[in-house]
Amino acid sequence: MWLRIWFLIVKEALAVWRDPKSRFLLLAPPIIELMIFSNAATQEVKNVRIAVFLQDRGVYARDLVARFEGSPNFREVSHLRSESEIAPAIDSRSALMVVQIGEDFSRRVAAGRPAIVQLILDGRRSNAAQIMASYAEQIVGQYNAELAKFHRTTPPASTVMARIWFNPNLDARWSTVPSLVVVLSALGGLMVTALSVARERELGTFEQLLVSPLSPIEIVIGKSVPAFFIGIAEGTLMVLASVIIFHIPLCGSLVLLYAGMSAFLLAVIGVGLFVSSLAKTQQQAILGAFSCMVPMTLLSGFASPIENMPDWLQYLTLANPYRYFIVIVKGVFLKSMPAHDVLSNLGPLVIIAAVTLSASAYLFRRRVE
Repeated sequence: MWLRIWFLIVKEALAVWRDPKSRFLLLAPPIIELMIFSNAATQEVKNVRIAVFLQDRGVYARDLVARFEGSPNFREVSHLRSESEIAPAIDSRSALMVVQIGEDFSRRVAAGRPAIVQLILDGRRSNAAQIMASYAEQIVGQYNAELAKFHRTTPPASTVMARIWFNPNLDARWSTVPSLVVVLSALGGLMVTALSVARERELGTFEQLLVSPLSPIEIVIGKSVPAFFIGIAEGTLMVLASVIIFHIPLCGSLVLLYAGMSAFLLAVIGVGLFVSSLAKTQQQAILGAFSCMVPMTLLSGFASPIENMPDWLQYLTLANPYRYFIVIVKGVFLKSMPAHDVLSNLGPLVIIAAVTLSASAYLFRRRVE
């Protein structure tokens, strides 16, 4: 039995490696996608254009505008000449935010009275608008604190001192790149298994495989093992690129990381075999794989927190292997997650892997009998 499975494993590995297109798709895209997505898939708001409508030429107003112009978060600060230019600036997306400073701003500040700074934001980009409002509030708050210190007035009753754990510089790559390790390492295992049976059907060798001494379970095992090791190899490549190229700290245990990766890949391979059992052509297999991969990625917490989703959707994510492996990867990379926390996420992965592999084996057996 094991000798037959071994020969099938070798045959599947050679089929993938000898095909130049398959070899290219397994090696080049993950690295290219990691380079692109690590810079593109970020929720940071930087290098944006804003506009200022300054109605006051006093020293305090000009000083505040200089703070906005000197902020590294803003690429360009344009000046509007009239209030009628505010709406076109927002409508044309030439400015994400307009800062309007009234004509009595400096006079009120000099008199120690509250002065108003109005922020006009583009609500079509709601997340970016909220972040931009926070940037503006920080600039104004720091300016107020300096004014209070300069004029020796009463300081605020309380101050906030922020201490950021696990990512002290708030580098978005530290959060994005570990998540991309999950998404891209799954790509190889999912695509290889999804295409395996469909490729056999297109080449006309699937019938030969069925009349061989191999049982359906042995065929499933033989087609799963190469995909598993390909996924491990791609995951290792992603981890090395994260540490060497992007300088993401790897604080935790590699043993725990690879334990989670193994269970995750087995769960994904089960999904790929399920798709492959249903598909008759490689085109159908590719479409089926992406039909599964896209919702699993969106429901993993990669793009938006799971807590922000509706309750019924949060329950649906409990069956998503991406959800658990993202927690493991981020925890191992950034905060040396303890073993018991890793195991609490590893358990659901093992259950999902058992269910998906069993379901794919059952369906495969039904399709060949």
